[in-house]
Amino acid sequence: MRQKKIALINDVTGFGRCAVAVELPIISALKIQVCPLPTALLSVHTGFENYFMDDFTDRMESYVDSWQKNNLSFDAIATGFLGSAAQIDITRRVIKNFPATVIIDPVMGDHGKLYRTYTREMCRRMRELLEFADLVTPNLTEACELLGTTYPEGGIVSDSDLATMAANIAAKTRGGRVIITGATLDADDGSGITNFVFENGQINFVTSRKLGGDRSGTGDAFFAVAAASWLNGETLTDATRKAADFVAKCIAHAERLDLPWNWGLPFEEFLTELGSV
Repeated sequence: MRQKKIALINDVTGFGRCAVAVELPIISALKIQVCPLPTALLSVHTGFENYFMDDFTDRMESYVDSWQKNNLSFDAIATGFLGSAAQIDITRRVIKNFPATVIIDPVMGDHGKLYRTYTREMCRRMRELLEFADLVTPNLTEACELLGTTYPEGGIVSDSDLATMAANIAAKTRGGRVIITGATLDADDGSGITNFVFENGQINFVTSRKLGGDRSGTGDAFFAVAAASWLNGETLTDATRKAADFVAKCIAHAERLDLPWNWGLPFEEFLTELGSV
């Protein structure tokens, strides 16, 4: 028996339950060792009015050099928030020098808008990164950006459009697997959130009831459960369903606690449930 290891390229944020602070404990609970490569250090995430941020770009190369000199290896490489085109270059280097399964979460934007840090060059470079991916997990905004298409009116999309988008993204990857997360279908009444699973031409829908408003770190929690479960041998659809159920449970608890949206998901109470599955 051998424990799996995943190199996690993402930011480290002190308060707000997002990025590595969410993904590390969740993936660890699913019995995979997490090895973070920080892209930035933040006191709180950018959903707070005042935050401190230390861009880690200038230190990432030396960090990766150390990994190479120590002859480390990983079963998977997962990407999250990348703060510059230079960080995308460094990510390409990691993928090239540490052969592994590659899972890309293209953290670029939401609700039809790119994050303020994302430039046109970064969008282009992110599209180029797809060729190395075994699995890609964009939300609808990111899926549109990866394909260079217009975000649908009101963020509402048909199942056939989702199928076309997923197939077109999958065609740009080496693995042919895509999860388009958090979509609202035009056939729905607005009470459901759909995750569209595309794997080698096969499609599945995983729909959950919408609870409350947006909360920081929701995508990170979903990604952590789905990616780790898939790496552990579950089908992509089963991994997606587990992730959606876990997130729904955390959101419901956040609503009971009446937490501010930017405090993230109170996932801690449910970690032992993940590990026991």
